[in-house]
Amino acid sequence: MILYIAEKPSLARAIASALPKPQKKHDGYIELPNGDCVTWCIGHLLELAEPQDYAPHYKQWQLDHLPIVPQEWQWKAKSNTKKQLGVVRKLLKNTQQIVHAGDPDREGQLLVDEVLHFAKVPKYKLDQTQRLLISDLTPVAVKKSLNKLRLNTEFAALSRSALARSRADWLYGINLTRAYTVKGRQAGYNGVLSVGRVQTPVLGLVVKRDKEREAFVAKDFYQVIAHLETDSFPFQAKWQPSEACAPYQDEEGRVLSRPLAENVARRITDKPGFVKQFDKTPKKQNAPLPYNLSALQIDAAKAFSMNAQKVLDTCQALYERHQMITYPRSDCRYLPTEQFAQASSIVSKLKEMSLPYQKAAQQANPTQKSKAWNDKQVGAHHAIIPTQQLSAFSKLNADERKIFELIARQYLIQFMPAYEYLATKIVVEIEGGQFIAQGVTVINEGWKSLMPRSKKEEPELPQLTVNQTLHCRVGEVLEKQTTPPDAFTDATLLAAMTGINRFVSDKAIKAILKETDGLGTEATRAGIIELLFKRGFLQREGKQIHATAAGRALIDALPESTTVPDMTAKWEAMLNDISLNQQSYQHFMHELENALNTLIKTAKTGNMTAFASLPKQAAKPFTKKKSTSKKRNYTRKKSTKETKR
Repeated sequence: MILYIAEKPSLARAIASALPKPQKKHDGYIELPNGDCVTWCIGHLLELAEPQDYAPHYKQWQLDHLPIVPQEWQWKAKSNTKKQLGVVRKLLKNTQQIVHAGDPDREGQLLVDEVLHFAKVPKYKLDQTQRLLISDLTPVAVKKSLNKLRLNTEFAALSRSALARSRADWLYGINLTRAYTVKGRQAGYNGVLSVGRVQTPVLGLVVKRDKEREAFVAKDFYQVIAHLETDSFPFQAKWQPSEACAPYQDEEGRVLSRPLAENVARRITDKPGFVKQFDKTPKKQNAPLPYNLSALQIDAAKAFSMNAQKVLDTCQALYERHQMITYPRSDCRYLPTEQFAQASSIVSKLKEMSLPYQKAAQQANPTQKSKAWNDKQVGAHHAIIPTQQLSAFSKLNADERKIFELIARQYLIQFMPAYEYLATKIVVEIEGGQFIAQGVTVINEGWKSLMPRSKKEEPELPQLTVNQTLHCRVGEVLEKQTTPPDAFTDATLLAAMTGINRFVSDKAIKAILKETDGLGTEATRAGIIELLFKRGFLQREGKQIHATAAGRALIDALPESTTVPDMTAKWEAMLNDISLNQQSYQHFMHELENALNTLIKTAKTGNMTAFASLPKQAAKPFTKKKSTSKKRNYTRKKSTKETKR
């Protein structure tokens, strides 16, 4: 008997649909005519044991217990999926061949591997276990994947990397959350002060930005605009202050002296100008790559104010229920070259659909191959694109339609002509001062014809020649004011997490973060942001995201190393090395335990006085308790399940 173990029921159904019929549906698995079976996990069927599972006295949160470091790590069945775990274990006893069909990523690899080890599958069976990698749930794609099975042992290092991540997050989250929650209670704050190696640096970003905004002092600055007349049409050019003006400028070159600006404006009014430089350079811009999850979440937040979790949930529905898109939790923006064979079919179907950009989409040429098709850039996943199965389009709800339209557009532009334009730069000299104008002349809109119009499009400029004389009708002084850094929004916080290297000054750490996926993973970022809201550390004010008093107090109480992304960068670099067999699991865990010991010592002596002034109702979480009386009864949720990340 061959046993296929899928990560979730929807994937199991997709696998079964590509295998021989007739099939029998049983409780927890599907049986094929020859006796082979397809079963499934429901996400993780197992979880790491809680501290009290190792020793009963750990049920009480006490500083003298810390750090808690298991000598022999234990898994335990998740309470809500025990029944399915029993089904899988029973099937494993009777199978001769196992096919691992977890999602094609680090967590998907561990998710099934942990069940195999928990069920004590003999080593000879583990060595023969095969790996099925599926990123498209349509029957044609699944059949193709079934013909490309690989040995599961090829992915052992990936599984070790996921295991190291899981245990490290447990150690870090359990110990520091307990330490700071106990210290907070001693100071009079009754909420759970969760600390995680990803969630805390994200909170740190928001707190830092809020403080920068509060400390910001606006400064007036001035620009001088020359209104120039030509034989064709007028245009404007901006004054470029000379070195002699440096004493009147700030560090970013902005002119702070109004008298200086007004003097320049007076001097150039009704004066001739001379063209010192005229460049009209042909340029070409190819379409941006198809989406990975973070890029999609950022664009959806900008276009629809949709938060990251909502985008992920919508993508899961498009992938599992409707089978209209490929695997959504992808960190890759490239496509395998073999996928190009499906382009003609997908593009022709998209052209027929009622999309907002349907007219412009008719230009898409499915024989055109963009840089997106690159096998060297494709790892466990590829970019999120439409599948060939698009018949459910009319059944999509409003959110599903919005997200699908974004994904379809990003795919279609791979087959559109390049955006071609002339980049124009004009340098004009007036009364010894230099003025610059820059503009764009569109030659061919190409792929941009599918995109919404930008509000910041550069103006078209007249055709001029060097030494040509112009007339400056008037010099105008524009009074402006420096603005504080923008508050984070869903889109910019996600962008900060994916491009976290921009917020780091250490060059070595910056380089590591540039090579990694940033803070969190495609699958976890949305949940991390939502967790910070649930814990009462973040709050929304319209589209803006700010830290609460509790969130700020926590960041102020923690050592700086826990509130910045540097440590996570080092972790991710080491975890990546484990997945490539370039570093051992043991070395990583040893380094972590040493760092943890230092952090716990710091926590025990830390100052938590800021929490004494916080309102008692800030404590979280609360759960509604079922009661037979009509009176609503709310109690604090007693749980020792500290957050991992």
